[in-house]
Amino acid sequence: MTIQTEDLLNSILRSLDRVEYIKPSEIPNIDLYMDQVTTFMDKRLKAASRFPEGDKILTKTMINNYAKNDLLPPPVKKKYSKEHVLLLIFIYYYKNILSINDIQTLLKPITERYFQTEEEFNLQSIYEEVFSLEKEQVELLKADVADKFHKSEELFQDAPEENAEFLRRFLLSAC
Repeated sequence: MTIQTEDLLNSILRSLDRVEYIKPSEIPNIDLYMDQVTTFMDKRLKAASRFPEGDKILTKTMINNYAKNDLLPPPVKKKYSKEHVLLLIFIYYYKNILSINDIQTLLKPITERYFQTEEEFNLQSIYEEVFSLEKEQVELLKADVADKFHKSEELFQDAPEENAEFLRRFLLSAC
């Protein structure tokens, strides 16, 4: 394994370490205006983005589109509740792996049943349950990535040396 490939593995593992869940207690208990929501999300999720310097976490346009497409209930008097922020966090993570229609299918029953309810089991409870598994899953994912990385290093032994390195990287990305 060359220094360059070790750097790639370490970079991947460091990026997985940057995945950080926002605890409900860290979300303001007051309703927020759009600018406050985008600022909060940007500050809290920027480190987990692939290109923190250039990636925009959420824009006003994105949030407006989520509301228009029934992914997010509309704000009340242009203010977003803590529950809106929880849904936006779900949307942020899901949008990297699911289509908008798939996200809508997942969130619609949750929003209909648990958005702004006074019951003990509510949207915040669901959020806490989902993210309670996060740390354990990240550690399992890191171990899996490292294992696949090391296995990929053993493959393509018969390939020309100038091609073996990029073939191994391609294999790793496909796993």
